[in-house]
Amino acid sequence: MWRPKAVFINILTLFPEFFASPLSQSILKRALAAGIIRVELTDLRQFAPGRHQVVDDRPFGGGPGMVLKIEPLAAAILSARERHPGIWVALLSPQGRLFKQPVALELARRDKILLVCGHYEGFDDRVQHFIDEEISLGDYILTGGEIPALAILDAVARLLPGTLGDEDSAAEDSFKDNLLKGPQYTRPREFMGYVAPEVLFSGDHRRIAQWRRREALRRTWSRRPDLLHNAELTDADRTYVRLLETREETDS
Repeated sequence: MWRPKAVFINILTLFPEFFASPLSQSILKRALAAGIIRVELTDLRQFAPGRHQVVDDRPFGGGPGMVLKIEPLAAAILSARERHPGIWVALLSPQGRLFKQPVALELARRDKILLVCGHYEGFDDRVQHFIDEEISLGDYILTGGEIPALAILDAVARLLPGTLGDEDSAAEDSFKDNLLKGPQYTRPREFMGYVAPEVLFSGDHRRIAQWRRREALRRTWSRRPDLLHNAELTDADRTYVRLLETREETDS
């Protein structure tokens, strides 16, 4: 997936300083330095009117907590759209589409993305008129959208050519073909009586590839069988999965 220019990711947040350390470390630091991604952090408060730059208020109809006001949200999103025509706006919310590897691949193909981080009890729902979609990191509640934004940023960045030292790393990750990645081993060959599989030292690349594929199938079948429903399986893969199911029935 060759890209002639960087993917631009704008993060709208109440806490831009949250991202300082992650962006200065490891893979994200390398991607920024190489110009593979460009990241802009926008403080939502700068779009709030008044000396105190208030961004939240009590919900209509009563209830606990505070709600992010529509005026600064709309102003910030419209400003981003004006400065970066064609930018894709994603609201980070537990009510959104579940963020999975195929979604990361979708976003990695976009040139410009705006991630809108929430806080407090959520957003004034009129923000729906200013966004393209909602994305959820999972079925749990976090304090704000900063952690989901960072997770999405990292997942997208590592898919872009040049980010990882080994170009095959992203292609061989877990969730390739909707399968978990099989076990990995490195030196020492033996540790406290636990020995790495002999096949990995055979020098037979075909056997090794077959072993890795079967281990990926076995691990997916035992830990995340739901993934197999949408996995890209060959006839040999299906035969092996049926063998695993037969063994389980026999053992039980």
